[in-house]
Amino acid sequence: MRKNHYPLRGHISTNRSKHNLKAHLILVCKYRKKLLQGDLNDFIKSVIDEIATQSHFIIIAMESDIDHLHLMVQYIPRMSISSIISKIKQITTYRVWRDKRFILLLQKTLLERKNFLD
Repeated sequence: MRKNHYPLRGHISTNRSKHNLKAHLILVCKYRKKLLQGDLNDFIKSVIDEIATQSHFIIIAMESDIDHLHLMVQYIPRMSISSIISKIKQITTYRVWRDKRFILLLQKTLLERKNFLD
């Protein structure tokens, strides 16, 4: 079994409260495309780690499959789950599309031309 390199945190203390809020998030690729492989998978995980260090949440565990990503997140009550998810999705999407290594892969899989019959 692989060792978890993310810290397990207990209660977080603020000025007048002590809390331990955790959420299990599953982020799925569009149309369940099998995109999370190799360099793209590692790049997305590193971007999410960067986001967590700059934000008010902690990533306890992060694992990925070919078409989805599991995150165990600990957060403070001032942040909502939807704001955490939107921040992760916005920044990772922006950073992946800006990186020239992945443009060809994304264009092949997400921007395929479909033929529709009327």
